[in-house]
Amino acid sequence: MIVRPKTGWFRMLFAWENSVQNTILVPLAIIFALSLAALWGYRSSDAFLFSLSPVPFSLIGVALAIFASFRNSACYERYWEGRKQWGTLTSTTRDLARFAVTVPGSGDTRAAANTRADAGGASQDARQVVALLTAFVQVLKHQLRDSDPEQDLRALLGETEVRDIRALAYRPHGVLLLVQQRIVAWHQEGRIGDVLLAWALAHLDTLTQASGACERIRTTPVPYPYEVLLHRTTYFYCVLLPLGLVESVGWATPVIAVFISYAFMALHTIAGELEDPFGQDANDLPLDALAIHIERSLRETLGDTDLRPVPVPDARYRLD
Repeated sequence: MIVRPKTGWFRMLFAWENSVQNTILVPLAIIFALSLAALWGYRSSDAFLFSLSPVPFSLIGVALAIFASFRNSACYERYWEGRKQWGTLTSTTRDLARFAVTVPGSGDTRAAANTRADAGGASQDARQVVALLTAFVQVLKHQLRDSDPEQDLRALLGETEVRDIRALAYRPHGVLLLVQQRIVAWHQEGRIGDVLLAWALAHLDTLTQASGACERIRTTPVPYPYEVLLHRTTYFYCVLLPLGLVESVGWATPVIAVFISYAFMALHTIAGELEDPFGQDANDLPLDALAIHIERSLRETLGDTDLRPVPVPDARYRLD
């Protein structure tokens, strides 16, 4: 994700870093060259046969703009849905961490549990649950990015748990199963009642629903024929555009053709980046930063102070 301070309107006109110009620079250069060729042919020959009426381009341009807007809206909806699900993960894991910290430890009296909670301490059981919740977030991040979670898991869990989780096809579900087993064990030991058990299981179900929604976004792309149609239409329109402008605007053809092509190509490129919000493009969601943010908040619940640094954008304003 690009996170940079707001700049003035004039500087924004010439912003280059982290914009899509780098991606579409070559196609725009081709459009510029075609515009010069069309202008040269029109000016050098009275019998230039390749100029077209601008009327069809106006009609097609309006239809193409509406079509591109619909696709951009659909892709941004996927992006925003992914961010909302990670917001749900943040709040729900915090709720479960607070719950784990306040559950009486094995053999604790109520007074002893209250004293330990007031002192900011946390039982070993609570630390295990918080470590599992942190591992769940890390494993989900790697699942969405098709990467290996082993390094992050080894920093949080034991060797047996790491091996068992890595052997699973859907690892986030395996981590939540371990959390649920511990909570059910607390209920069987009489440390929590039926109401708290139902509350905790409902929150685990919320985590399951959120991770499932992220997986749905990840594994269900925008239909391929839909994307191909817009891609072809956009680029064919931009390639033919100089022929429709050369007779009416003359020497301004290269500038106007490139400007209009920039608008359509940029919209097309931005939609392509937003389609998969969990990737590692510049404009995708900063899953690394979100995972660290959740880890920090969970460990603060335990009373820990040796937390990982707050993620900040790099020199190019990029937050991964």
